[in-house]
Amino acid sequence: MPISANDTNRKSWLEVPTHSDFPIQNIPFGVFLTKENVVTVGTRIGDFAIDLGALQQLNYFSGIELTDDMFMQDTLNDFISDGKKTWRLVRNRIADIFDANNPQLRDNQKHRDIIIFKMEEVEMQLPVLIGDYTDFYSSKEHASNVGKMIRDPENAILPNWQHMPLGYHGRSSTIVPSGIPVHRPIGQTLPHGETTPVIGSSRAVDFELETAFITTDANIMGEMIPISEASDYIFGMVLLNDWTARDILKWEYMPLGPFLSKNFATSISPWIVTIDALDPFRVPGPKQVPSPLPYLQQKGKHSFDINLEVTIQPENTESTVVSKSNFKYMYWTMNQQLTHHTSNGCRINSGDMMGSGTISGPTKESYGSMLELTWGGKNPIQLNDGSERKFVNDNDTIIMTGFCQNSQVRIGFGEVSSKLLPPFVRK
Repeated sequence: MPISANDTNRKSWLEVPTHSDFPIQNIPFGVFLTKENVVTVGTRIGDFAIDLGALQQLNYFSGIELTDDMFMQDTLNDFISDGKKTWRLVRNRIADIFDANNPQLRDNQKHRDIIIFKMEEVEMQLPVLIGDYTDFYSSKEHASNVGKMIRDPENAILPNWQHMPLGYHGRSSTIVPSGIPVHRPIGQTLPHGETTPVIGSSRAVDFELETAFITTDANIMGEMIPISEASDYIFGMVLLNDWTARDILKWEYMPLGPFLSKNFATSISPWIVTIDALDPFRVPGPKQVPSPLPYLQQKGKHSFDINLEVTIQPENTESTVVSKSNFKYMYWTMNQQLTHHTSNGCRINSGDMMGSGTISGPTKESYGSMLELTWGGKNPIQLNDGSERKFVNDNDTIIMTGFCQNSQVRIGFGEVSSKLLPPFVRK
């Protein structure tokens, strides 16, 4: 089935600002609370939020097989479960409805008042009920930088890393949408030169620039997803800030890996950009040496050219861009991550989320964490207001953005923005 929604000649009768992340060729999916306090599944064009529940009730999806309440829910899980054919039919239909040449809704003011909201009139929610969350470690540059800091630089990358996408299971209960503040965590750390740990607030809270992909129901327990089919089970992508307490991590990570240093908060952008929308921006990934085992081998363009940026916004002063990276640097692809995840028969469900791991590039400016940007705090970075940062300060807001662009269209994710607050004190 063709992806007619991607037609770059298409214009919308809704106004779309220049350089918007959300032209009619994007059509992402999310969940929002309306000014009438109704939670609904929606999409976005320009600076307008579109109520898909209202569209369905008014029969704009006639001819597409959907359950009666498909878009009148507080998550996208059921829609995602319907699979790739339904996603594409719905997205193509939305593009047709909002095409500049289609008068059906354009000229029906009564329906428009029910269906369309300004973005400032809605409150974005978590788009899916995330049953399981896995975070990978798939940037060779990031893994190399971290390895150089904690091990012999000659053995920065461990042997297993080059043969499979490594990951760990995170905590879905603390995944929050953009705009929700995060508290500095309290945990055990081992002060330098000491042998006895202490309990207290982390002194080294960091961001990690990541993306994540959202899956549909993919397999039954015991079944591996072949690499040739993996992309069929990936609904779309979001931006992800994998908050990390470096000092807590340093003390706890051996032998089982991250625990409390990671699961205190994970922030994601609220709009899921579909793989169909990203299709024009496919690029080959880095050459993999040694060649992966046969079950992970793939040819062609399985990565995406997504420009990524991180900004630190201190309270009441100007912001500073501290990192510019790109998703195309990732060594292991999403298809390889999903196939490896199921290679032991692990079941994957609708709404599961898979983090990419920190996305770092080959230059210092493209490093995806403060750990790398300041090389473990040894080289503080200076912000535009004259202050310095080794890690993230209380009341700093971390803003991550991402977009794809070619000569014809720009497809973006909006942003994931979250302020770091002091430790939570129970009253």
